[in-house]
Amino acid sequence: MSASAVAVVAPNFATAAARGAEDSTEEVDTSAIPIKLEVNGVSHHLRLDVRTSLLDTLRENLGLTGTKKGCDHGQCGACTVHVDGRRILSCLTLAASVREAVTTVEGLQREDGALHPMQQSFVDHDALQCGYCTPGQIMSAIACIHEGHAGSDAEIREYMSGNLCRCAAYPNIVAAIRQVKTALSSPSTKGAG
Repeated sequence: MSASAVAVVAPNFATAAARGAEDSTEEVDTSAIPIKLEVNGVSHHLRLDVRTSLLDTLRENLGLTGTKKGCDHGQCGACTVHVDGRRILSCLTLAASVREAVTTVEGLQREDGALHPMQQSFVDHDALQCGYCTPGQIMSAIACIHEGHAGSDAEIREYMSGNLCRCAAYPNIVAAIRQVKTALSSPSTKGAG
């Protein structure tokens, strides 16, 4: 490089370095963005790091601790919620990517305080032991029926296989789902739930 080129470039590097030193004294969080989430019928305006999962947002920012953090790798189903009526693993979903309505297990309770039919069926069939996986199991069970995958016990087991229960309450979970599916299939309750 010629001496004249060095003379022209060197001052620009020095100026940029000085600007960088001045800017570093101000801590600006460029990874936080404003987001709007509708959760259980309530709109929330938040400012979150773009890397924040929906699971962490629900638990840490909104105080909705019914959704559980199990494996944090999408392998256990404890974090299952509904987004626009579809079941998703909230640990693998970025909060900033969610544009549709979110329903958590807290959003299932009816206005009169009654349990959702699936929640009641889990109680009726003792489909839980420690209860840690239960919110995710219930959310997946509701989706399993709405997706049309509750035609037989084998089909229920297949479509619920992404939800692990370390206490092995599987037979009771299948029975609970079967009860709700049967109730929803009867002519007097079509469309309920």
